Parts: sequence; structure tokens; C-alpha cells
Amino acid sequence: MHQSQYSFTTSPSALVQVAEIASRYKGRQDKLMDVIIAVQKIVPSLAEDVAAVIAREMGLSQNHVYSFVTFYEYLSVQPRGKYMIRMCSSAPCHVRGAKDVMDTITEMLGIKIGETTPDNRFTVETCPCLGICDISPAIMINDKVYGDLDPERARELIKKYIREDI
Repeated sequence: MHQSQYSFTTSPSALVQVAEIASRYKGRQDKLMDVIIAVQKIVPSLAEDVAAVIAREMGLSQNHVYSFVTFYEYLSVQPRGKYMIRMCSSAPCHVRGAKDVMDTITEMLGIKIGETTPDNRFTVETCPCLGICDISPAIMINDKVYGDLDPERARELIKKYIREDI
């Protein structure tokens, strides 16, 4: 394991919740994604201690859990913000102004792509394709999709999230 990227600690109460979720699927390797998705709703990252609990409760090796998490771009061993902003970086979005939209968002939040705000409220990432080219440029904030964006619409949207008026 890459210890330098994988050494955060999680509260004991959150680890109890993780154990409760994972223990429902003992011996069910095919349910690992379901467990991880549920767990990421209660912890900011799939840190080493979280992976250890998932592995123990599901009867898997910790290396298996770590490899699974690091394989998928939407999963992370790094802590992420309450609001995960993903911007499509594919050609259709790029041609329709995705860079200007992303520049607006990162400037407003004072972070670069791949970073999390100091208050742990926002993380900004790009991804190869959101699969919604018909409404490009588009972003996802957690599970919500926003399309046909321009810098001004993006600015108004982020302001709502900053105010938590969503």
C-alpha cells in the first residue's frame, strides 16, 4: 500500500457505522462497491482504518479493498469535501467552454483541480466523461448533474452551494 497517501484516521463512531454496513455482506465480494458507496456517505475518505474494517467485516484482504478503491476514479483514499464537484474534461465539453467554467469554479473556491477547500466543503476534480455530452459543458456536484453551463451560471450555482441554499 502507498502509506503516504493512505494514512488518515477516522472517528471510532464512524468506524462502528462502517462495520455495521460491511458486516451485512460477509463473504460477498460482489457487494464491495455497494459497501464502499454506502461508506463514502459517512466518511470523507476510504482511509486505511476504514479499509481495514471493511476487509475484516467482509472477509477480504485489506490489499483487495485498497486495490479496488484506487482502481475507480470516483472512489478515493484522500479526504474529500462535503460537495464533490466533477467536471467533464472530454472534447465535447472542452469545445463548448468547459475550461472557462472550471476556471470560474476553482477561482471562486480558491483551489486548484484535485484540491479540497481548507474548510473541507468542496473538492474539485475532472473526469474523462460524465456521459451527458448533450448538455455540455456539465458538472456533477455529488449526485446532481448541472449542464449547459457558462461561467455566470456556474458562479450562481456555486454561490448557492456556498450558502447551502440548494
